[in-house]
Amino acid sequence: MTISKGDKLPDVQLVKVTADGPDKVQSADYFAGKKVALFAVPGAFTPTCSAKHLPGYVEKAADLKAKGVDEIACVSVNDAFVMGAWGKASGSDDVTMLADGNGDFASALGLDADFSGFGMGKRSQRYSLIVNDGVVEEVNVEGPGEFKVSSAEHMLGQL
Repeated sequence: MTISKGDKLPDVQLVKVTADGPDKVQSADYFAGKKVALFAVPGAFTPTCSAKHLPGYVEKAADLKAKGVDEIACVSVNDAFVMGAWGKASGSDDVTMLADGNGDFASALGLDADFSGFGMGKRSQRYSLIVNDGVVEEVNVEGPGEFKVSSAEHMLGQL
């Protein structure tokens, strides 16, 4: 079942990328007590993710924070080292990179996807969530091959 507005996020382990290296965090702890603009991509360094999705959140970070967002986070079914390298390549510290290496978070949300046909294996769908103290306020899931509702611009209109 796919996560819905009003649902509490599932509690699974993620790996937060920090300057000191990978830091294991429970999703319940990470999302507690703050408003988070979360977006998910099928893969770090992939075309749409690198050309549009992450750059949009980097560019709109100040606008999102001005509307009450405490933190902006990107999650992908990649390891923490890939997410760290992608974060550095984006040129911004405004987006926290979260690795969902085994896809447990994507699966628990009901937003996992099989990209085996593209040689990418099990991944996450492209989506965004507004999460307030661990509770989902908005859910924006893209259709296959689309990039509209999970964008930073769309999220700004929801805040």
